[in-house]
Amino acid sequence: MGLAVEQRDIEAYRTGTPAAPAPEPSRDEAPDAPLRLPPAEQAPDDRRGPMRPDRLTPSRARLQGWTLGALFRGADIAAIALSAFAAARVLGWSATRADAFGDLAPFALAAVLLAWSLTATRAYGFGQAEGLGRHLIRVAAAFGLAGIVLTVSAIVLDAPEDGARSLVLWFCGVFGVLYVLHAFWWAMVRRWRRQGRLTPNIVVVGANANARRLIESALKTGDVAVLGIFDDRLERAPKRIAGVPVLGDTDALLNHRIMPYVDRVVITVSSMARSRVRQLVDRLGVLPHEIMLLVEVDGPAGRSAALSRLADAPLARMAGEPSDERRALVKRIQDLVIGAIALVCFLPVFVAVAIAIKLDSPGPVFFRQRRHGFNNEEILVWKFRSMRVETTDATASRQVTAGDDRVTRVGRFIRKTSLDELPQLLNVLKGEMSLVGPRPHAVGMKTGETESARLVAEYAHRHRMKPGMTGWAAIKGSRGPVDTPELVRRRVALDIEYIERQSFWRDLYIMAMTIPCLLGDAKSVR
Repeated sequence: MGLAVEQRDIEAYRTGTPAAPAPEPSRDEAPDAPLRLPPAEQAPDDRRGPMRPDRLTPSRARLQGWTLGALFRGADIAAIALSAFAAARVLGWSATRADAFGDLAPFALAAVLLAWSLTATRAYGFGQAEGLGRHLIRVAAAFGLAGIVLTVSAIVLDAPEDGARSLVLWFCGVFGVLYVLHAFWWAMVRRWRRQGRLTPNIVVVGANANARRLIESALKTGDVAVLGIFDDRLERAPKRIAGVPVLGDTDALLNHRIMPYVDRVVITVSSMARSRVRQLVDRLGVLPHEIMLLVEVDGPAGRSAALSRLADAPLARMAGEPSDERRALVKRIQDLVIGAIALVCFLPVFVAVAIAIKLDSPGPVFFRQRRHGFNNEEILVWKFRSMRVETTDATASRQVTAGDDRVTRVGRFIRKTSLDELPQLLNVLKGEMSLVGPRPHAVGMKTGETESARLVAEYAHRHRMKPGMTGWAAIKGSRGPVDTPELVRRRVALDIEYIERQSFWRDLYIMAMTIPCLLGDAKSVR
């Protein structure tokens, strides 16, 4: 028996409608029976487990397959285009010549064909089990395919012999260049996989036979890394399964320190236990992670296919926001380009504010505070210090109020103009924050006497995206302290609305509206 996802079962769990019955489990694999393990697996073991890399990388910083493929493809296209242009120049091509386009056209056609054929032969797949030889065969096949099309085109168009010979020489040279490039790409991908930077990290909910089969398959293929197991019936769970430790119950899962390094949560509870699965989905729905369900199917082929789909991401989601690698890549490029330009432009302001802070009150120029980032990761956010050193509040247990006596004279000015936030450009360039996103809240921030995260069930959903220097909530009037439950709920609602509707153009609009909104809101406490 293997594992796979069935959409009809997921919809049934969501709606409560009857679903097709699952295969009857054998007596020793009953859905609610404790998993029987050999004595050697019942003793305590290393809590790291066999698939956890030596150094965990936060999910925001790990490499994504589609993103890498796009970058490799872009590098190949750049190499092809530059070599084609260089070859044409060596052969005497000049933009001022009357037949300039005709001289360059064969090289341009060859470059387009090569770019297409490399994609057609899946030369950017870099599969887990694909060796270097097999990958280079794909590259050779791409050149062979493009060469056939070029040859036919040359015969049909009756290309001059000298031009055809030059094109062939260039084609062979590019073949050598891309062969070396792809050998390098393959070696880099292999290294990143060994480091765990390309392998999706998951945790499993359900210490049962399904979990065991999933873990054993993952150990064989390396498609995913199972970092740990959680079970809502912890008293019946073993210490570990196939070497992977059981880390706690579902309450422990919600706040476990390993979660910022986890991409997906996979429920392996039997599909027959419908009410239990529904309760787990409701319980885990407060997490910012994707929640996925595995149900039973027959045969090793089904298990292999399910694991492959899990590694590639989609499966079918039970809860959580699906990742969009294209959108994330565009947003990261936007952050790097605009963030770097902003840092250079505001450098004189940085210096002026730093001098003013030092002259105004003793203490450091910068203030660092632990705040929640993507997937609940704790990050150190940089700000200009605006309070007296002895009254700084690292946990935001007391939010700033109008006329707050902790704030210095310079602090009042830089808070009102939001200049205290400028150092967060460093967090943006490091990849911990974005220019636009939900504002990062301090770890343990309180609204009154209650921790703000406990006031809204969907609070953690605002961590499905990197926090931002500005955001949709900021330009909609939700700025400054959130010192009542109603303000917390409104802030969270606006943040989730932004996450669901985020786009490149919406981010530019928010950035453009930030300064007018700040200048037009003098009454807001900041």
